[in-house]
Amino acid sequence: MTHHNQTPIPELYVSEDAAAALKHEAGNMPSWDLTPRQLCDLELLMNGGFNPLKGFLTEADYDGVVNEMRLQSGALWPMPITLDVSEKFAEGLEPGTDIALRDAEGVILAIMSVTDKWVPNKSHEAEKVFGADDLAHPAVNYLHNTAGPVYLGGPVKGLQAPTHYDFRGRRNTPNELRAQFKKLGWTRVVVFQTRNPLHRAHQELTFRAAREAQANLMIHPVVGMTKPGDVDHFTRVRCYEAVLDKYPSATTTLSLLNLAMRMGGPREAVWHGLIRKNHGATHFIVGRDHAGPGKNSAGVDFYGPYDAQELFRKHEAEIGVELVDFKHMVYVQERAQYEPADEIEEGVTVLNISGTELRRRLREGLEIPEWFSFPEVVTQLRRTSPPRARQGFTVFFTGLSGSGKSTIANALMVKLMEMGGRPVTLLDGDVVRKHLSSELGFSKEHRDINIKRIGYVASEITKNGGIAICAPIAPYTATRRAVREMVEQYGAFVEVHVATALEECERRDRKGLYKLAREGKIKEFTGISDPYEEPKQPELRVDTQDVDVDSCAHQVLLTLENMGLIGLN
Repeated sequence: MTHHNQTPIPELYVSEDAAAALKHEAGNMPSWDLTPRQLCDLELLMNGGFNPLKGFLTEADYDGVVNEMRLQSGALWPMPITLDVSEKFAEGLEPGTDIALRDAEGVILAIMSVTDKWVPNKSHEAEKVFGADDLAHPAVNYLHNTAGPVYLGGPVKGLQAPTHYDFRGRRNTPNELRAQFKKLGWTRVVVFQTRNPLHRAHQELTFRAAREAQANLMIHPVVGMTKPGDVDHFTRVRCYEAVLDKYPSATTTLSLLNLAMRMGGPREAVWHGLIRKNHGATHFIVGRDHAGPGKNSAGVDFYGPYDAQELFRKHEAEIGVELVDFKHMVYVQERAQYEPADEIEEGVTVLNISGTELRRRLREGLEIPEWFSFPEVVTQLRRTSPPRARQGFTVFFTGLSGSGKSTIANALMVKLMEMGGRPVTLLDGDVVRKHLSSELGFSKEHRDINIKRIGYVASEITKNGGIAICAPIAPYTATRRAVREMVEQYGAFVEVHVATALEECERRDRKGLYKLAREGKIKEFTGISDPYEEPKQPELRVDTQDVDVDSCAHQVLLTLENMGLIGLN
């Protein structure tokens, strides 16, 4: 197999003069502000990473990709690249209209000529592309709950690349990499795709893969969008840089790929292969459960461990990149080295640390052995995730009006302040209404906005290492889930359901609100005319009937201690 992956590939950028003229014209065009995912997609469209695409998919191309993994031209392409927009924006757009595509700051990056506009069947797209219409899949959840309802298709003219202020020297377009390989005389290049920090097993397997293919190695991590809950890319890139020194000098390079992953398993693997072919790769490592999103709603993995390799093999010749088998590497204690799992005789001691176990050790500040990871990598990971007892967290009380949330929250605040070590903020209903939400009423919509504001402030406090205590009624499951996701990017979220019965709350009626609600003077009152959706799996449930406040607050402290967030000793 001879490889000529060093000739330039077509980009979608126009000349500087044309770009200047188009920018001038764009003032009169309808403008679309790109979402973070669309921004990633546009960058790879323009720089040739998504070659042969000439823009966002037309309806016919979209149908072909969803159903057959093929564009109308017959070319292999497994992932729909669509411009999803709101109904309002799509309303006046006739095919033939040019629109300006802008980044979050309003800078015009490209002009798109809209040729197609349609409302997709998203459930069908989910079934075909991701294998199931199941919201446990991050891309399916995105499709239904984040992406706009209308798709636009049409060719794109690139005016300028999106700006990145981080790791600029490590970001390369496909043509920059091709030129670099040509200059270095690299004719065979193995690419390793990753969205996680690299530990010793990865370093061993990539080094072996390159050696067996008699090729050089490019570590090509995704820094666009990965899976919610992944280690942030700033930390990961610092980890990759720490590992580069561990390879023989001048054999290996590191380049960052601004891709928005879909976690689409087999189809994603084929897509990654095509993208890497554009970036000058000749070989591609496909791992076990490549780009898998984890478990579905029934608790079963979305994809089998080798599904991605099978689909890739089937299309290998057409992708134009050779599949390199991912060897599962394990550490053999007796020989103090890594070896492929399938080559090990019986009776030797094999050591292994799972991702879950690694996260537990980081969280609890336990030792991470040198055979497992490089000290330099562990140092970077510890900087970002110190032991839990030094991290910020949020305690979120939810329950009916008059259940005793505020009283327990106050007691908890005082106890945590007595312990010291971290700043404590109480985001109580009345305080929040005064400082954050003075203009809001009590309709469902306004109450939701209020809870999300509380969640946003709590997530910032958590990110900065403090403790946030919140005590809103928060009657709706979906809103509580949104707040949990905001906070869990940065630290622990502890949901406490104050499960005092309605009769007891109404009997206390400290503020006289239940009486007014019963008389119809307060509309939409939780528990009377509006539902309270009980949390299914809170971290703690307390009932305040016949229990004093002090012991309720103490139950919360014990929960925090069990989670490793505080030390009571």
